[in-house]
Amino acid sequence: MTSDRILTGVGLRLFAIFCLASMAAIIKLAEAGGAALAEIIFFRQLVAVPVVVAWLAIGPGIATIRTQRFGAHVSRTLVGLVGMVFNFGAIVLLPLAEATTLQFTVPIFATILGAVILREGVGLHRWAAVLTGFAGVLIVAQPGGGHFPLQGTAVGLTAAFLVALIAIQLRALGRTEPSGTTVFWFSLLSVPIAGIPYAFFAQPHDAATWALLIALGVVGGIGQLALTASLRFAPVSAVVPMDYSSLIWATLYGWLIFAVLPTEATWIGAPIIIASGLYIVWREHRRHQEKPVEQTL
Repeated sequence: MTSDRILTGVGLRLFAIFCLASMAAIIKLAEAGGAALAEIIFFRQLVAVPVVVAWLAIGPGIATIRTQRFGAHVSRTLVGLVGMVFNFGAIVLLPLAEATTLQFTVPIFATILGAVILREGVGLHRWAAVLTGFAGVLIVAQPGGGHFPLQGTAVGLTAAFLVALIAIQLRALGRTEPSGTTVFWFSLLSVPIAGIPYAFFAQPHDAATWALLIALGVVGGIGQLALTASLRFAPVSAVVPMDYSSLIWATLYGWLIFAVLPTEATWIGAPIIIASGLYIVWREHRRHQEKPVEQTL
């Protein structure tokens, strides 16, 4: 793998994280403008469909949407939608930086789920990283301290757990399905499901709020595609560390738009959570590098 391709993958990942952080800021603005969570989720998926179709038409081709694993896509859609409810809920309930910090626990939950569901071997080093990461969560949340909404913390951690579960599903789907196919079916299948609660919460809005609802679908769809495309050019171990740049954008948006800065506890706990996640990614990378050697012995 050439350095040029790795740089392309890293660049795409950084762009994707910028898009998704921008989407989070748009969600908070739309909610402040009177949009309900059901409306936000519906438009996020509805507007993303033409974005994904256009990308498929330009790139791999519309024919790639054919699948022999429709049931697996339905399952991924159901878990994905529930995860989106909790993820967007955390964004609404918490300041952007704190909601973003809790998302950094995804590698921690992925390690646990990999051990439980996939029966992957997890050594002492990675279990130590898991415990260290949760110590960082306790520092950020400070249970009983009263400065951080415990409801928001629970929603944010549940969102991270579900994202990790989705990663397990995507790993299984990725064995037979192109990434564009998975993104397409998730976007398309989720629209009628998300449309059910939308029918009960739909309401009129001003032009600015409608623009925000459309924008979050466009920005979110582009971000999801860039996130997926980054893995075509660079390995997971190279691009995943770029995800932590979202804290920069979340802090910047929180300060410029909402006049909110992260708490002191967040500044202390976030580096601990990030360090544990990076260590887990590094150990996973080492494990995959060593596997072929072990198989030849």
